[in-house]
Amino acid sequence: MTVNNTNDFTHFNAQGRARMVDVGEKPETRRTAVAAARVSVNRETFSLIRSGGTKKGDVLTVAQIAGIMGAKRTFELVPMCHPVRIDGIDLSLHLDEERCSVEIEARVSCDGRTGVEMEALTAVSTAALAVYDMCKAVQRDMVIGEIRLLEKTGGVHGEYQREDEV
Repeated sequence: MTVNNTNDFTHFNAQGRARMVDVGEKPETRRTAVAAARVSVNRETFSLIRSGGTKKGDVLTVAQIAGIMGAKRTFELVPMCHPVRIDGIDLSLHLDEERCSVEIEARVSCDGRTGVEMEALTAVSTAALAVYDMCKAVQRDMVIGEIRLLEKTGGVHGEYQREDEV
């Protein structure tokens, strides 16, 4: 998609300056979003995560809590995000032995005037950063990647389902 001008974006005013979109007139609807991320690690790090043998403790539990906290604080981290009354966050992490990775998925929901895509994306990003932080003493070349929105519901733009899931 080619963007020709600032009219293609909702976060710019007529003068091209950043603005926070006014959602005051929008009706409250049920909104959900699912996002995912991957942290690729080496075999040694993978084994340490699985066994709970890192010096800092249980990597997956810490990352899960970090992801939930990240989702709740999205509006403080992403400048044009509205504070959202999140109803629920389900963040799961599992180990993929074949890919030698930590797979992270967040499901976020609310009844509101704006979506929770950014909260879901922030949740998986924060969880991935926590995995990195917990394991950096044994591996510095981990790769955080494939952060993506998988699906969303609610709002004027309707439903979205990612078709090219990696």
